[in-house]
Amino acid sequence: MSKALLVIDLQNDYFQGGYFPLWNTDNTLDNIEAAISLATAQGIPVVHVQHLADPEIGSASFLTMGTEGAAIHPRILAAAPDAAIVVKQYADSFYRTNLDTVLSDLGVTELLVCGMMTQNCVTHTAISTSAEKYQVSILADCCTTVDAMIHNIALRAVSTRLAVLPASTAFGMS
Repeated sequence: MSKALLVIDLQNDYFQGGYFPLWNTDNTLDNIEAAISLATAQGIPVVHVQHLADPEIGSASFLTMGTEGAAIHPRILAAAPDAAIVVKQYADSFYRTNLDTVLSDLGVTELLVCGMMTQNCVTHTAISTSAEKYQVSILADCCTTVDAMIHNIALRAVSTRLAVLPASTAFGMS
């Protein structure tokens, strides 16, 4: 199987000082950096997904295209500077994007999914009908959302459809 690490919405607005800071972002950022390092060491490609809200359609008050808040966090870009960037405007990273083409071009059959927000973009991408042709796992320690309760509820809910595991297990470290 050919894996890819899908890093969803690691954008400045979700961190301290942004328009919608989430719970546990510092720890999640550290964990995702470590996952990117493990992926790189194993020759597993990384794909960034960036949500850009269009102010013309009033879709959000944050992650607005053209703002610093919508930029991918600099530590994530530094960890995977050559990774493809897929831009989206919906929770499902496959919907109206080139994600499936990017993954197909890489020969991917297995997706390791992480990012922000657990109950929204992470789970919607992981259970997308377009993701059904991949073996999908969510890296539980590499995701976050508004608080621990919603994070855990979302992971428990999706666990009946796909694997939810720590990054170390996904990369064969435990």
